[in-house]
Amino acid sequence: MGHKTRTRRGTTAVALLAATVSLAAGCTGGRGPADDSSGQPSRTAERSPSQSPSPRKSGTTAPLLAVKIDNAPDARPQTGLNAADLVYAEQVEGGLSRLMAVYATTLPKAVGPVRSARESDLELLRQFERPTLAFSGAQGKLMPLIDKAPLDARTPEQVADAYYRGTDKPSPHNLYLRPEKLLAHTPGKDALTTGFRFGAAPEGGRRETSRTVRYPAARFTFTWSADRDRWLLSMDGTPTVTTDGKRVAPATVVVQHVKVRESAFHDFLGNNTPYTETVGSGTAEVLRDGRSYDVRWKRARPTDGTDFTTEDGTPVNFADGQVWVLFSKA
Repeated sequence: MGHKTRTRRGTTAVALLAATVSLAAGCTGGRGPADDSSGQPSRTAERSPSQSPSPRKSGTTAPLLAVKIDNAPDARPQTGLNAADLVYAEQVEGGLSRLMAVYATTLPKAVGPVRSARESDLELLRQFERPTLAFSGAQGKLMPLIDKAPLDARTPEQVADAYYRGTDKPSPHNLYLRPEKLLAHTPGKDALTTGFRFGAAPEGGRRETSRTVRYPAARFTFTWSADRDRWLLSMDGTPTVTTDGKRVAPATVVVQHVKVRESAFHDFLGNNTPYTETVGSGTAEVLRDGRSYDVRWKRARPTDGTDFTTEDGTPVNFADGQVWVLFSKA
């Protein structure tokens, strides 16, 4: 995985991508996505509820896997989302949303639908030690930046046998990834150099039964379930389930208020691509255990994780389990 093949640009890249994906679909007989629970999940590392990820130590951990996941209505339900340790939600063109799922302790049999990368992803991924990024491609002028970034880019052009086309949805919402083709094993929780801390809930907070985050053309609602000790996710008013019928239900939800500005890139319709700034500082809300906590966030450098603290600087612990971070325009 150390060597990266430079991705072609322009119409040639589009033709190559289509041909490669078509070949991958043919190798699988055009089957649909595997359910989250199908097959045995790859090697799992357990996280102690009171243990935070270790600080970054260069060269001491294997790379984790980050996958860009389509979140347009036609792309749902997704596959493999519940196996992620961490899910980021960001705004993209037209006010829609896209997800980045991060896998360090468990690899599902399949993940998807896989879609294209954005400029903001490069800054966000700098916190991890040379992560593997799985995506379907990117705007031609962005590809040189991806090539130079400290990550291992893996597209269908480069590793055709890692991707396949399902028959459950129309293109482009039916490209799926076989994670085991990109990672030989899971790196474990030490690869999650996010700055997050896990443990007992902070003092204070306020009772919260539901929280909605709105983008111009997307809506996320998290409803607390005392029975499950989890936040049940609905998107655009519909309960969010994966292809195996399981509800998406993170233990901790972070609504991080950030600056969202225009980038230097546009889509093929001419819409500007929003750039989400994740380095800096600001306010956030941490939802856990049926309560909401007003906190501050700080990420001084791209290579740092993000610290979440109370007003007096006390670190804020997350509940053990999956974390969703939604970037909301400040």
